[in-house]
Amino acid sequence: MIKSMTGFGRALADDGKRSVIVELKGVNHRYFDVNIRMPKSLFPLEDRMRKTLQEYITRGKLDMFITYRNHIKDDLEVKYNESLAGRYASILKQMRDELGLVDDVSVSLISKFPDVVYTEETEENLDEIWILLEKAVRDSAAIMQVMRQKEGELLKRDMLQKADSILEKLEVIKAREITVMPAYREKLFERLKGIMDQIPVDENRVALEVALYTDRASIDEEITRLSSHMEQFRSFLAEEEPVGRKLDFLAQEMNREANTMASKSVDITITNTVLEIKNDIEKIREQMQNIE
Repeated sequence: MIKSMTGFGRALADDGKRSVIVELKGVNHRYFDVNIRMPKSLFPLEDRMRKTLQEYITRGKLDMFITYRNHIKDDLEVKYNESLAGRYASILKQMRDELGLVDDVSVSLISKFPDVVYTEETEENLDEIWILLEKAVRDSAAIMQVMRQKEGELLKRDMLQKADSILEKLEVIKAREITVMPAYREKLFERLKGIMDQIPVDENRVALEVALYTDRASIDEEITRLSSHMEQFRSFLAEEEPVGRKLDFLAQEMNREANTMASKSVDITITNTVLEIKNDIEKIREQMQNIE
């Protein structure tokens, strides 16, 4: 199935204690490339996320944005700085004794001083978080796949139309070639005869050279190879596996045959038709750039 590399997916997973939102954005790229933006606490899970994505996507540049929330904050622990609290208590008692103050040193008083009581995040259970995160990653990837498949189907339809157009033009060239080459051979021979009238030349040798030159100008082989490439192109589009790299290579071969035909052509009608084919191939190559 043809898939585009462009797509978007968003999914939320929530178990009551925690929630995860995963957003995926995909664009063209020659290889599989993922950029993940996530809270620092989730860094240890990055490799798992990448491997999970590769189950769905084999090619393209992906940006993944992860929003994580702990609703009950059971990852926070309240602590106090024992050493600092002791120093505050000691200095307060010293002030009391030296200044003759009323003794009102209390826990509530000391706890109000800076940095005595503080909260500290405890390490969360990453395996529990992964259960939630994996669901969000898979759901967002599945949503993106639907979009990629829909766009891929449109690309496939458009490329098949252009492939049909190329095959039709090749039939026009093939029919034209049948009449053009004999006329070209005759015209070339007539020109050489004019030279032969002035310079003695073996007529059989001239006829042989004309035949060889005409064969070299023939584009029958290129027509056959390009027709074969177009059939292979159609078969690639029918495959279930990602075919983007195969299509890239095939497009180069298609373009090479078209260039050879254009350089060897001895007929303006054929040349113009080949240029139209080259234009169609270029449009197909542009579409291929977005295929996985």
